[in-house]
Amino acid sequence: MPTAAFPEADILIAAPCWQDAQEAEAVVRRAIAAAAALVELPKGPTEIAIMLTDDDSVRTLNRDWRGLDKPTNVLSFPAAWQDQDSAGTQAPQMLGDIAIAYQTTLREAESEGKPFADHLSHLAVHGFLHLLGYDHMTDDEAAAMEGLERDILSRLGIPDPYASPDQVD
Repeated sequence: MPTAAFPEADILIAAPCWQDAQEAEAVVRRAIAAAAALVELPKGPTEIAIMLTDDDSVRTLNRDWRGLDKPTNVLSFPAAWQDQDSAGTQAPQMLGDIAIAYQTTLREAESEGKPFADHLSHLAVHGFLHLLGYDHMTDDEAAAMEGLERDILSRLGIPDPYASPDQVD
């Protein structure tokens, strides 16, 4: 059963290409809140860190942590967390870190004919679900994760990101 508590999101604008940082922060916070409303979070206060950066930084992270020397749209680094009640503690439980690359996000949004904010929302949700243990390594995992992404994004008024262009209104 989903919890009403949303994770505290620390957002770092780490590259000047995010010209409209306030709008991007608002989009990301709204997406994370929508996702948190539909998933099970650990008990007690939680926290995530999100870095809005560029392709070069994400390429370095991808190379160093995944052995893939190329940029990608979003990377997630789950923290080791335990589902325990942190009542009585003051520090929120860290769920992990998310990095989103501006240029790749923009390029994908443009090539798919999607508004940048919609694609950014999708990537924030996707990254957040990875922090909670969702994955897409198998067909069943992918179907479950994509279905949850569709549900979350539809609550934000965002069309199905997996629909082919001729299926979108």
